[in-house]
Amino acid sequence: MYKSFKKQGKKIISTATVAMMALVLSFAMVGCGNTGAGNDEGGSASNSPTPAVNTSPITVVWYPNESANDYVETRTEIGRLIEQATGRSVEHKLTTDYVITIEAIASGAADIAINMGAVGYIEAKSKNPEIDVLFVNSGASGTLDDAIYYSWLAVRAAEADQFKAGSDFSIDNIKGRIISFVSNSSTSGFKVPTGDIINHFAADNLSSDDLVEGGSDAFFDEVLFGGSHQGSAFNLMSGNADVAAFCDTELQPYVKLKDGTENRVGATYTIRDGASAPFDTVVGEDFVIINSTPVLNGPNVYNPANLSPEEVQSIRDLFTSDEVTNNSLIFFDPDIEGAIGLFKITSSKGYVLANDSWYDPIREMM
Repeated sequence: MYKSFKKQGKKIISTATVAMMALVLSFAMVGCGNTGAGNDEGGSASNSPTPAVNTSPITVVWYPNESANDYVETRTEIGRLIEQATGRSVEHKLTTDYVITIEAIASGAADIAINMGAVGYIEAKSKNPEIDVLFVNSGASGTLDDAIYYSWLAVRAAEADQFKAGSDFSIDNIKGRIISFVSNSSTSGFKVPTGDIINHFAADNLSSDDLVEGGSDAFFDEVLFGGSHQGSAFNLMSGNADVAAFCDTELQPYVKLKDGTENRVGATYTIRDGASAPFDTVVGEDFVIINSTPVLNGPNVYNPANLSPEEVQSIRDLFTSDEVTNNSLIFFDPDIEGAIGLFKITSSKGYVLANDSWYDPIREMM
């Protein structure tokens, strides 16, 4: 079941109404206290109520990247697994903006957020310290030791020679260009690449604020935001941007390595045959990586307001089990034509537990 976010107005209850409700409640409590049956040995009656079973749906929210149609089977499977772990139904909320996801998990409008970036999680936790890390996808070793993905700055292959310093690719010549980012709440689509740019052009004394808008007196001629990694990549491939920031994992369904080494500067990728919209209009077009930076894998996050500790533990137990590690709708084999999931089995070997402090390096960067 899919729902959209709507703001609800607040209802004002009069003082008299509150008083009446309190009076009715007090009578109800007295009545309940007198209905318990005593035991045959003359012992006192038990007044302990039976704990209520939470049967409300668990709401799972998704970033715009995984809200794409390509991930419908993966979203459905993750919902099914959460239902298996908790016995409660799951509702999915798809979004078009990072901020919607961040606000939803922080406010409790959503109970679980899948595959958040570290920056989005940190922003949400600053709004609500109660939210926490549920689990994280591992690295190729099956541990947190190499649990990373890559933030790219890319250019179209046809113009790639313009972005060289000597014989090597460089970001020296991105100044004055049109750039596309993902969202200013994106880790690999904004925070990391802007950090790289600020460090590279240290003599310019830039801040991230200098990189969010373009103009004749600005570092970039124009700054675009794609809203998702797919959107930013398409800004590049369609010719709307000269340079674009996006990550390797979110482009998996649409690209394949053509030349070079994966995730390394100089690697060339091509839009694969059969790529879904909007990439179906640029099939066969190539781009080149001119900057690549490793990033800590993003967390899956929960808000405990509508989840019991037992449910949280049950979800963790299932998602870190072999059953999920071997689930090809989540961890897929890139050698199988048309296979789509969240992570390649060549780069991630399942989910592992992590705590909030694991993201302290990202906090320091921010």
